[in-house]
Amino acid sequence: MAPVNRHPDRHSPYVFETRELSRRAGTMREVTRSVPAPADLGLEVIGVPEGSDVALDLRLEAVVEGVLVSGTATVQLVGECARCLTEITDERSFELQELFFHPGREVEEDERLIEDETINLEPTIREAVVLELPFTPLCREDCAGLCPECGADLNADPDHEHEPDVDPRWSKLVELDVNE
Repeated sequence: MAPVNRHPDRHSPYVFETRELSRRAGTMREVTRSVPAPADLGLEVIGVPEGSDVALDLRLEAVVEGVLVSGTATVQLVGECARCLTEITDERSFELQELFFHPGREVEEDERLIEDETINLEPTIREAVVLELPFTPLCREDCAGLCPECGADLNADPDHEHEPDVDPRWSKLVELDVNE
């Protein structure tokens, strides 16, 4: 199944020229670049703020099939702890590796092509980051969370307790002194 050919936006910071690597297997180029994070790079509870820096440290290698891109994307994560709802900030690096095939080759739906001698790394970076984010981020492994009755932070007050609830039908009995 051949993907629909879309011409890449050469002004996008995620588009890289491959002309110098063009079908010369064994040639390589190292790239270090900081690009702004695209919108919606993350999950509902944790992600990369739009426009924040994504530090790319990449190696583009010409191989027989196309261009192999490998390296890391380092981002600043912002989110909420799934248990206590405090803000989480963290810097994290994600491994990238993607083979971009030369045009004219039949590719699978999840494989990518070199288009107009360029490659677009935004989908590759998006997949690497989003697939590795935790579905339930925690501020720390032993986070105690919130009190289910009143919402108090149990990390700040681990001895937090409530009086046991009394069924209103039995409330008059509680008032009686059984020692009389």
